[in-house]
Amino acid sequence: MKKLRHVFEEVETCNMCDQPVSQSKVIGQRMNTSQGMKPKSNSGITTTVMKCENCQLIYANPLPIPVDIQDHYGVPPEDYWQEGYFTTDANYFAEEISILNKLLTPESGKKTLDIGAGLGKCMTALEKAGFDAYGFEPSIPFRERAISKMGISEEKLKLGMMKEVEYPPEFFDFVTFDAVLEHLYDPSACIEKALKWLRPEGILHIEVPSSAYLIPKILNLYYKAIGTNYVNNISPMHEPFHLYEFGMKSFEEHSKRFNYEIAFHKYYVCGIYHIPKMFHPVLTRYMEKTDKGMQLAIWLRKRS
Repeated sequence: MKKLRHVFEEVETCNMCDQPVSQSKVIGQRMNTSQGMKPKSNSGITTTVMKCENCQLIYANPLPIPVDIQDHYGVPPEDYWQEGYFTTDANYFAEEISILNKLLTPESGKKTLDIGAGLGKCMTALEKAGFDAYGFEPSIPFRERAISKMGISEEKLKLGMMKEVEYPPEFFDFVTFDAVLEHLYDPSACIEKALKWLRPEGILHIEVPSSAYLIPKILNLYYKAIGTNYVNNISPMHEPFHLYEFGMKSFEEHSKRFNYEIAFHKYYVCGIYHIPKMFHPVLTRYMEKTDKGMQLAIWLRKRS
């Protein structure tokens, strides 16, 4: 596995609730490569993983930032997926669109924005549902494939990162960070910027890794039992480059600083990794009942 170059930025406050780092606790170390079940046999550098005791945000400190963002996301989409991925399932984003239609007000418009649009699948699903879909994507090859293979309009899919892209204020009725916010170095600022693009009463959808996810807690106990201080949370220096895990309280605290309210949320169990399959059914049932699944989907409404 290629080990990428990073610079390290010291964190002084929690990104979501703005409490000083002294209000966070150290939970362990994360390596710049996949640790596996025998992390002592791997070589590399580590960063400290912390958890905010006020809002439950899990983050790296210092925060590793790639020297070149294309080292992370500039690889061809074919390196991730087979050719069949360049088709859109009829049910793709269908549940999210159903929830959105319930949350939008009668006077809502139809303009939507997909942040980190990838191959444009969400844009395609929204267009088919009658929305006027826009998006932007930081990866050059992903944007190229979205246009050439998925038929996404070049005019509606910008190239750029969150800090580089601009839209008119209150231009959109719906904005989505679907499996994106955990990759961004300053999620609080990104939410704030997205809210500026959103009209009053508009909906902001976010799906992120949950800091309450049960499986890392189990694996962290295993790492401790074998005499290490490694943890399974986040992966800031290797695929899938997750910089944060969020709790519900992360957004509750963040909403006190910015102009939105939580309209709806849901946890998804998703996959179970590094645990013998014989335990999957009971773990799945437990996570479903206790909201300890992998993903947190949260729907925010911008206040008037």
